[in-house]
Amino acid sequence: MAKSSLPDYSGLDFSALIDPDEVVTHSYVRDIVLPSGKRLALLTLDNGRDHTRPNTLGHATLTELGERLDELAARAAAKEIDAVAVTGKQFILAAGADLSRVGELTDYETGLRMAQLGHATLGKLGELGVPSFVFINGLALGGGVEIALNADYRTIDSSVPALALPEVFLGIIPGWGGAWLLPNLIGIENALEVVISNPLKNNRMLKGPQAFELGIADAMFAPANFLEESLRWADGVLTGATKVKRPNQPGKLERLAKWDIAIGIAEKTLKSRIGQVAKSPYQALELLKAAKNTDKKTGFLAEDKALADLVAGDQFRASIYAFNLVQKRAKRPAGAPDKELAQKVTKVGVIGAGLMASQFALLFVRRLQVPVVITDLDQARVDKGLDYIRGEIDELLGKGRIDADEANRLKALVTGTTDKADFADCDWVIEAVFEELGIKQDVFAEVEQHISPEAILATNTSSLSVEQIGAKLKHPERLVGFHFFNPVAVMPLIEVVKTPQTTDAALSTAMVTAAKLRKNAVITKDTPGFVVNRVLAKVLGEAMHAVEQGASFEDVVEAARPFGLPMDPFVLLDLVGLKVGAHVLDTHHTAFPERFFDSPALHELAEYGAIFEKDAKGKITGYDKKALAIVKKHRPADAVALTPEQLRERLQVGLADEIHRMLEDGVVAAAEDIDLCMILGAGWPFQMGGATPYLDRVGASEQAFGDTFHHPPIRGVA
Repeated sequence: MAKSSLPDYSGLDFSALIDPDEVVTHSYVRDIVLPSGKRLALLTLDNGRDHTRPNTLGHATLTELGERLDELAARAAAKEIDAVAVTGKQFILAAGADLSRVGELTDYETGLRMAQLGHATLGKLGELGVPSFVFINGLALGGGVEIALNADYRTIDSSVPALALPEVFLGIIPGWGGAWLLPNLIGIENALEVVISNPLKNNRMLKGPQAFELGIADAMFAPANFLEESLRWADGVLTGATKVKRPNQPGKLERLAKWDIAIGIAEKTLKSRIGQVAKSPYQALELLKAAKNTDKKTGFLAEDKALADLVAGDQFRASIYAFNLVQKRAKRPAGAPDKELAQKVTKVGVIGAGLMASQFALLFVRRLQVPVVITDLDQARVDKGLDYIRGEIDELLGKGRIDADEANRLKALVTGTTDKADFADCDWVIEAVFEELGIKQDVFAEVEQHISPEAILATNTSSLSVEQIGAKLKHPERLVGFHFFNPVAVMPLIEVVKTPQTTDAALSTAMVTAAKLRKNAVITKDTPGFVVNRVLAKVLGEAMHAVEQGASFEDVVEAARPFGLPMDPFVLLDLVGLKVGAHVLDTHHTAFPERFFDSPALHELAEYGAIFEKDAKGKITGYDKKALAIVKKHRPADAVALTPEQLRERLQVGLADEIHRMLEDGVVAAAEDIDLCMILGAGWPFQMGGATPYLDRVGASEQAFGDTFHHPPIRGVA
């Protein structure tokens, strides 16, 4: 008997993983005689549900799969079969572990058993005694991808909509072979993209052709005859007629030099993008680094330990909480009226032709596929906006994301005008003009003269009162806030703002439109800053106040580091623009003067135009000396600088108090909506579980209002 390349998992007790409510994915086996006369055993994974319930891999599923594979290994030894192939039910291979229960795992030993059971079962695909194939016929996520990686050969359907290893996104690592097998199959740079980069880019998925190009699959076939072509291809491999080439598989040169360089670059990039709070990306990086010169047994044992450590830690549960917010709550927005009340949108008007307005127009025309008309003060501005939109469409064409027919159709749907009368047949009109109340009031009052009484008006204001914006309207009940985040095409959140006058029809239209734009919408009360900007204004205001009181910029950055936000307060100010930041802080100070500081230093910095020194490429190289002098000039004589620890506590308690007040005032329906907004709109890390669980864990909620946002508090990294 050949020596196993796997760790010895025999005799282990996996009963702690039993879930009486598991929807079992069964393993059905049938023999197929190939054209050459060779016999292939085809194992199909199927949970008996329709395609809306993907195959998942729990204890009972893996146990049954392992039993079938043992039986097939015995048949192979008896010369009854020449190969084994695994595929899934229609449209789906498998979506990994069932996340509805996996978040309940709490201890190291149970996490270790979860890793070991996966390795023990899927690893059998490489130990059958005959070649093994996986035909990736549909959705493959996490453990579903690892089923394929553990086999000898893979084919993929060109129509596969999503293939990914999303574990890092969820606070864990690919722990059933993925972290060792993938880099040794497709090379370290490609593996870094799939295992780390894509999960951290809002859980980006690969489509079938992308997975094939990376080398995850050896062959790709069209959906019409996918199974038949895959079987024919497998027969060719078995007979030697088909030679499998893997150009991305790492060779000696890559292992000698390129591997470590790629790991070093990835580590540096991670630190600059997400800081060092999140554990799973760095744990995945260590496993990928070690995969360069270890054998499969060593790699699998390392995955066992890493997965167990992360499952037993706090970040995994916090990530599952955040994942459930994005996957479930975001799809059933609190307070959303009946979708049947939504009015049909057949033409869109965009007031403005600047960068933001042009981004709106592009998004609306791409997603809604309806005519879009933009307007501005003069034809030159309109033409510039149209040129930008057409250029972006050409770029999409060049990248292969749309074809020539669609590019021409989209361009034909977008027009420009300086005459508001051309908005007469618009069902939806959104403004993207300067953030000044009077200007917004006037443009809406003007355009209202030309549109029907039923047309919906939307404002993209980030901090002004939506109700006041509609003060000059004859029909203020048609107005909603529709606050995008920049960049418009990328950021997944829209804050939909309801005023006391907003009708259910207008609100429903806004929510349905947001969904068609493929955005997640959260309904908020009409209040300064709504959710995201109010929370960020608290952070930015405290940061500016701290440096004005004598704390160093470095100490403030250190104080905010445990929050895990994608950028520190001053980099964020630089990104949004100092004048915009000053305006947002002014708005909140005016509304809540006892809790939000004004910042004379920020106003002077805005006039000066910089906080940082930058090189020719715009990269920050340090703090601007004059900016430091400006801040120091505004320091009161009796100022007392706080330590980073004192600043952190002040910031945490202040945030807990502000969020509690927002909930008491009904800004959103629940704490979960605050967290959803901060995750989707501000990049609050999944591993933190959102703002409110973090504030509960560090005791800030108890200090601020004598209670916690969640009962019991949600565990997670503090």
